[in-house]
Order: sequence, then structure tokens, then C-alpha cells
Amino acid sequence: MARSSFLFTSESVSEGHPDKVADQISDAIVDLFLSKDPEARVACETLTTTNLVVLAGEIRGKGIMDVDGAWAPGVKDEIEATVRKVVRDIGYEQDGFHWQKLTFENHLHPQSAHIAQGVDAGADKDEGAGDQGIMFGYASNETPELMPATLQYSHNILKALAAARHSGTEPKLEPDAKSQVTLFYRDGKPVRATSIVLSTQHAPGLSSDDVAAIVKPYVREVLPEGFITNETEWHINPTGSFEIGGPDGDAGVTGRKIIVDTYGGAAPHGGGAFSGKDPTKVDRSAAYAARYLAKNVVAAGLADRCTIQLSYAIGVSHPLSVHVDLHGTGRIDPEVLERELPRMIGGATPRAIREHLGLNRPIYRRTAAYGHFGRAPEADGGFSWEKTDLVETLKALV
Repeated sequence: MARSSFLFTSESVSEGHPDKVADQISDAIVDLFLSKDPEARVACETLTTTNLVVLAGEIRGKGIMDVDGAWAPGVKDEIEATVRKVVRDIGYEQDGFHWQKLTFENHLHPQSAHIAQGVDAGADKDEGAGDQGIMFGYASNETPELMPATLQYSHNILKALAAARHSGTEPKLEPDAKSQVTLFYRDGKPVRATSIVLSTQHAPGLSSDDVAAIVKPYVREVLPEGFITNETEWHINPTGSFEIGGPDGDAGVTGRKIIVDTYGGAAPHGGGAFSGKDPTKVDRSAAYAARYLAKNVVAAGLADRCTIQLSYAIGVSHPLSVHVDLHGTGRIDPEVLERELPRMIGGATPRAIREHLGLNRPIYRRTAAYGHFGRAPEADGGFSWEKTDLVETLKALV
């Protein structure tokens, strides 16, 4: 039997965290290639460390690279310019990591022909999944974004601090930061914060008390009224000075923050990262589709919480399984949803998902910090998987 009262914690990391720098670079490369060829195949991994960025992976696309590995004119320069722009936009102009001074290495190469033949559509088959795997989507009605509150607030704290840093309001804050929020749930609903953990890189000479004086007002603004109490424990820069951060303080690699990227531990994860992958990779597109479906189920009032699992095999178009868990809060038979939900997105094939959500567009760099979910749909198609346009169709099933 599920507990009704408990503590739960989620963390987030800022755009300047070394792993998130890597994610943003990888997704900026995805965007660059999709802007040239909407059918481009991209698997781009990034390593960041002290004044060094290294790209590696497999790619294919018209106007990008041919099957023999020859670059189209000017593309290599565009890639390097894109990498440096991401680092500059984040705000890194430090001795140990500077957008102008860093060394850049590009080790991208052509996609394996054996992978291509299994994934590409042909005369006798639809486009297959880019890999095997399981993907999960989740939604909960505990926040307006239909996300776990602990993660949503952790994200929002860091977004608020980043906005203040970029605007010049808080010039003593630096890009690298982490947050962690622990909430007490009563009757399954979050009611107060028991602890706030925040570590942020800062200008030289600040104490932990100095940093706390800067950041606490932003935390209080983000959390709902009454969540911060006299009993809330604060841990602001608990190790003391945090002047050396970002890739200079710790190496960063694409795909190491998959729980931060999704549901903060409140739901299962299939294990596949998102960033650096074009939308034929079901690690990304099917996870977006599962979130889209789960969010619509909760938005339609059919459950307070919903977890959806999809599974795929490389080269096979249709999902091997669809599983719906309403966590005892459902107002509909899950088997009905398991049958009907895939039909609402063209059978949940990789091609149908991409077409339904409009995923073959350069919309991915923005996803690579502060979560892929719980964001507002954007006019150019960004975060299309956050739409709730299936609500009326789902209500009709009851």
C-alpha cells in the first residue's frame, strides 16, 4: 500500500554545470545539422574539461558529410563556431574555461552503414527504431506543469538565479550551480520544504553567508507561499568557497544527468540519454511521446499520476509493448489506455512520433538545461510534447 506521508528529494543542475555544458553543445550540433537536413542522423557526444571541448560520434546528412566522411564546404567551421557560441552564451570567460581560448577537437565521423540499413525506411518497410530500449513518460498533478514538485522547484530555483546572473542583477554569481529540494508530502501532496541545498559558483572573496544572502530571496520567491518555514534546513555552499567550477573544476560528458533531465527520481528511467541524438533515436523521441501521452492522461483528469512505458527493437517500427500505470489513482481501465493511446499518435512508430510532434526541427539546445519536461510549448514547435491537445479525445473514452 502506498504511503500518504513521506519526504522526497530531487536535484537539478544549472546550464553551467560541466555535464550540462556538454549536453548543450551536443544538442546545438543536433540543431545545426537538422537546420541543414531535417532527416540528418546525429549521435554527438561531447567531453568538456579545462579549456578543452572534444566532439565524437556518428553523423549523416545532406550538406553535412558524405558517406566517405568528406565534410561539406564550411561545415567544420560552423561546428566550431557553434561550440564556442554555446560556451559564450552560458557565460564562461574564465581562465580555466573560456569560449575564445579553449582548444576544440572534432572527431565526428560517418554513421555506420549497418545501423543505417536497419533504421532507414525502404520499399518493403517503415522506418525502424534507431536502437532497442525502454522509455518512460510520467505526469503528476502536484504542480501546474504536471511535474514532480521537488524537481520543478529545483529547476526553477536555478533558472531564476541564471536569469539574475545574465541580466547583471547578480554579477557575483558564476555559471556552475546545483540545487536540491526536499519536500514533505501529506496525503500524497507536497506541503512544505524540509531542506534546501544550493551550491553555486561565485566571484572571489565571498563567504557562504554572503552567497546565502544573495540566493535565499530567489529560493523563497520560487517556492509556494508557506513552504519555507522556521524548521526548513538551509545548506548554501556547504563546503565553503566555490570559485573554481564548470569544466575547469570537473570534467563534463554528454548524458550524465538523465534523472535531472526527466522526473527527478519520481518515475522509472529506461537508461538512455537524450542530448546529442536526432529524433529517429527512440531514446529521445519515444521518451517525449511517453511524456506527451502521460501528461494528457493527467490533464484530462483520468488519473492523478500516470507512468507510461514503451519498448522498441532496433530496425522495428512498432513498439513491442505499451504499459500504463495509474498508481491507484485512475478513473479509467489502464488496458483501455494501452490500446488507445498509441492509436492517437499513429501507432507510436518512430516516424509517426516525429511527424505528430514535429520533431525534425532545430529545437533541442533549449531542452538541454533545466529539464526536457515541464516546459511551455513554444511557437516554433519547441517542447511540442508538452501540449495537452489530446484531452478531449481522452475524456471521450470514459
